[in-house]
Amino acid sequence: MKPLLTLSIGLALLSPPAMAKVLESKAVFDLEYASQLAITDKGDLVYFVRNRMDIDTDKQVGNIWSVDTRTQALRPVTTGLHYDFSPLLSPDQSRLAFISTRSGKPQLFIKWLDTGATAMISHLPEPPQGLSWSPDSKQLAFSMFVPDKPNRPVSFSGKPEGAEWADDAIYIDEVFYRQDGAGYNRPGAVQLFTLPAEGGNPRQLTFDKYDHQGKLSWTPDAAEIYFSANPRQASGLAPMNSEIFALKLSDASVRQITDRDGPDSTPQISPDGKLLAYLGFDDKKSNYENARLYIKPLAGGEARAITLDLDRSVDDMRWAANSKGLYIQYEDRGTNTLAYQPLSGERQLLTHEVGGTFLGRPYTSGSFALAKDGTLAFPLADPQRPADVAVLHGDEVKRLTRLNQDALGQTSLGKVEEIAFKSSVDGLNIQGWILYPPGFDGSKKYPLLLEIHGGPVAAYGPQFAAELQLYAARGYVVLYLNPRGSSSYGKDFAQQIYHQYPSKDFDDLMAGVDAVIAKGFIDERKVFVTGGSGGGTLTAWIVGHTDRFTAAVVAKPVINWFSFVLTADFYPFFSQYWFPQKPWEDPELYMKLSPISYVGNMRTPTMLLTGEADHRTPISESEQLYQALKLKGVDTAMVRIPNAGHGITARPSNLMAKVEYILWWFGKYGGPQAAEDAKADKDMSGKESL
Repeated sequence: MKPLLTLSIGLALLSPPAMAKVLESKAVFDLEYASQLAITDKGDLVYFVRNRMDIDTDKQVGNIWSVDTRTQALRPVTTGLHYDFSPLLSPDQSRLAFISTRSGKPQLFIKWLDTGATAMISHLPEPPQGLSWSPDSKQLAFSMFVPDKPNRPVSFSGKPEGAEWADDAIYIDEVFYRQDGAGYNRPGAVQLFTLPAEGGNPRQLTFDKYDHQGKLSWTPDAAEIYFSANPRQASGLAPMNSEIFALKLSDASVRQITDRDGPDSTPQISPDGKLLAYLGFDDKKSNYENARLYIKPLAGGEARAITLDLDRSVDDMRWAANSKGLYIQYEDRGTNTLAYQPLSGERQLLTHEVGGTFLGRPYTSGSFALAKDGTLAFPLADPQRPADVAVLHGDEVKRLTRLNQDALGQTSLGKVEEIAFKSSVDGLNIQGWILYPPGFDGSKKYPLLLEIHGGPVAAYGPQFAAELQLYAARGYVVLYLNPRGSSSYGKDFAQQIYHQYPSKDFDDLMAGVDAVIAKGFIDERKVFVTGGSGGGTLTAWIVGHTDRFTAAVVAKPVINWFSFVLTADFYPFFSQYWFPQKPWEDPELYMKLSPISYVGNMRTPTMLLTGEADHRTPISESEQLYQALKLKGVDTAMVRIPNAGHGITARPSNLMAKVEYILWWFGKYGGPQAAEDAKADKDMSGKESL
């Protein structure tokens, strides 16, 4: 078993190889990463999506490839300038189902592995998702949005023939009426379907006016499908209250399996058909709860949680072939971890090295696939590379691919070193990482860039991050941390910010900055801060509470909790789980925790950066701080990313724009110059310019 991948590097080892180049923002189009793995029953072949960025269309594309676990031979399974995803092997191992955009919109495809033939087997009006093979390999189950008629209570006559009037008014009466990344919702719901594996017409199985989606699980006799849904979805008052249901294929009748106040999801039937596993917790309206792994006998009996001793949230699981235990995945101290959890007995830790599928920033990420012989396949986390394919059999992690050797083999990247310290406010243990610039020399002074993750209940870790590597390539020492409120450190740690965010997490971040400065290689006149989403909120909070930073970039933030809760897409959740009362019931608390309340203290030059189509933290939040700082006379600017949602960097050029604008703003206030400017200065003076 490999230990946690944490690099503790002597300064002498941080020098770049001779003739190596540094990373440039345009290199984002050269990067690849592996995701969405499937593995054969024998564990001899792994199928995966090979993701890359197309420079002409400025979009992510991907094809399915295979890699031999013994020889490491790579083979293309699909090709073309489109996106093939969700590969899924049939139980009889003869076919590979997947979804592809090659026909213009997502459809279901089958690859016959003996002949290599590929065929589109669906002509669906909406994108399918959540593929699941029937145990007899004869059918595919999936979910798909089914639109409903728009509600138009008002109609009128009088329009002359051929007249060009305005579009019809849109009437909205639903609680959830828009969603980040999708825009304004269409009326309708996600329903379950089956489709013959040889193609044909889909059969709709569910018709209720709420979404039926997520992972599907068949009983071994193919008589029933288990799924998760929230019948109270339409009311919006219980956004977390999902239950497990069983659908009988013979007559499409549905029966409810679980019943409690809280989310129950991810149902999986054991291979022997006797047990149901699922994830869930009791809803206490807190900002975070650990999801437990539950086991329920299908013949009758109470469910029991088998991970009560694990102070982590179980994110996913797979049954072992013998039905005596499950392989589980959870976050632990900034890493994604795999373990084997028997139905009774001691849990066995397997690896901390899952991740690398989040290209921009070093968030925990990844999933895994399981062969019948116990071989695990997963994307490999590595601070120096985006995700490759790896397998674990026994105690050995084996890397099967090196997808970025051509793009990064001659590039000098920043090295990552773990840092641990105690918070200045109460001594709480905090973990983080320092990313050094290529060619780092401990005898010199460097600018420091503090980069803060969003969430706020999320986690960074020792994984490749293009954005942070680009900052390091420009000459910054980059510090990224998991302050209190982050996931992967247990329930108590995450709940440290419950009903008080931001608060002491500010002190954690400042203690981290102090710890790096104490090492002696930071120029204290050049200390910068940025972060996105929850990190943007904390960045705005920071400049309202200290003047120690030379300049700041606040990306897609919450500035005013009162206005945010009443304009964000998922407002029933935010108002119930992040605050004890609604905004008008406790405006004092909402404003106490809002960065806008501290504009009077702000003197740090601050740039705002947000997507114009962001419905999670609407751009009106950024506009409030921008206008407030203008009124106050603080140097400020606003960067609006057209057509971008909360993610901003879904298109590669937007990732480039985000990074370059941040670097430009910091360069304006003494940070390292842009590469082309530095080269010009060197050509003029014969000296390097930092």
